[in-house]
Amino acid sequence: MQDYQFIKMKDFSNHQIDQIRNLEQLCKTFDRSSLRVGIECLKEIDGDEAYLCNNDDNQLIGFLSWHTSDGIEANINGMVHPDFRRQGIFHGLLKRAASDIQTYGIQTCCFRIPSDSEQGSDCIRHLGASLTLSQFSMLLNQLQTTGSSSHPDLVLRVGDDQDFEFMVTCFSQTFGNSESWSGNYLIRTQGPERVTYVALDGMTKVGMIRVNYVSAETAFIHDFCVLPSCQGRGYGREILSGTVRFILDQKCSQVRLGVVTQNRRALNLYQSIGFEVSAEFNYYNMPLHTFLRE
Repeated sequence: MQDYQFIKMKDFSNHQIDQIRNLEQLCKTFDRSSLRVGIECLKEIDGDEAYLCNNDDNQLIGFLSWHTSDGIEANINGMVHPDFRRQGIFHGLLKRAASDIQTYGIQTCCFRIPSDSEQGSDCIRHLGASLTLSQFSMLLNQLQTTGSSSHPDLVLRVGDDQDFEFMVTCFSQTFGNSESWSGNYLIRTQGPERVTYVALDGMTKVGMIRVNYVSAETAFIHDFCVLPSCQGRGYGREILSGTVRFILDQKCSQVRLGVVTQNRRALNLYQSIGFEVSAEFNYYNMPLHTFLRE
């Protein structure tokens, strides 16, 4: 490999962000893929960790970013300039990041690869990562009206500390995680840009939904769940519709969410409300120590 420079990103100026955005667009066009490396999450404070690779002409030719939601797994995005591939650049970025990731006690790397990126899939399989799941990224086209409410007393309000026990229970029962993991995850993913709404039917808490306002234009809905004992009664549709209306009232032009491709029930619900599939991503996992021992 040539003498490329691998550095941790510390410059979050518009000029630097624009270089990353231009590289992303170049890779998307060349690969004809739906690559998205999470540029909106690159912030000097409370943003993703990121690493850059520059050549001798100080041209940005490689990028890698990561974050963790649970302190166990590092979620990784990356890309390499088409003219500089197969030269060990992504591997070099990964080794540079791994030395920092290990200081957080993280054990596993999870790579998000567009399903339509043959180059990305080949690269990650060559590293020895294993496919764990596939997910659709969905974008709201136009909110569909849902008619009269089956639950006229249903309201959404911002969750507070007194709701935390319910949030943990609702999340863990819906998604099958332990309460300890769920609580840790909810604490770690708090932040000023992320709002948790609790759904109540009268005085009874029935579900929760979270919104990450990643920018003034874009909101990402996630961790949407209804207590299993309350499922099948139309709560999910009304909670989601109400949340989307609230987001649109705040003038967000893009409303996004993700759904596991095998979850046809959720997919059908989202489509009936007005979301459309915009991309598909595959997630690959491998142990962090694979890179540390090299």
